[in-house]
Amino acid sequence: MKILLISSSPRKKESYTFSLAKEVLGGCACEGAESETLHLCDLKIDFCHSCEACHKKIMSCPLDDDVGMILEKMLKADGIILASPNYINLVTASMKAIFERASHFIHCQRLLGKYVAGVVTSGSGRDEQVLDYIKLCANACAAQYVGGLASLGQEICGKKEDAFELGKKIVLDIKERKLFPEQVRVIERFKEHFKNLITMRKLDWPDEYKYWQDKCWL
Repeated sequence: MKILLISSSPRKKESYTFSLAKEVLGGCACEGAESETLHLCDLKIDFCHSCEACHKKIMSCPLDDDVGMILEKMLKADGIILASPNYINLVTASMKAIFERASHFIHCQRLLGKYVAGVVTSGSGRDEQVLDYIKLCANACAAQYVGGLASLGQEICGKKEDAFELGKKIVLDIKERKLFPEQVRVIERFKEHFKNLITMRKLDWPDEYKYWQDKCWL
């Protein structure tokens, strides 16, 4: 089993965010999972130009950066941990840019069957909105959200046990193929919406339309 940690703090390994997320990885390892970490500040991430290339030809993008590699790793992972400091009640710009560049993932529900966890740190402690956003992005791509952990930066030592348990939980939920009924209903609503959209724009987005056909979703 493979867990991918995507950490978006510009302070990388020196950050509160990564320190807490590392404890989550410890829980994953305890349950036998392998992991890989990407620090977004080490990578080149451009902003979406809304050219629709990735809808016309799946995973195609004219931007020459590292986002394609990140998305490929997300597709190969069983579980994804999204870790970000709270910047004005949202994830950092680098993580937000990944979500925006993953619109094909939303159109075609590419993370179906995968599980996501969130880790957020801040100086304010008002982090629920950020975790809710991570959950929304996960569900929009058809992944289920196993839970999240938030902490004031200076209090992360007191959250290490909770972080370790979150890591164990994501692995156990993956092994059990756990279903979260409320989220399943949200995912189905997203799917119905994009079924209609893909059908309406099948001539504009031929690759995505074929993907839906191949999945027998149409």
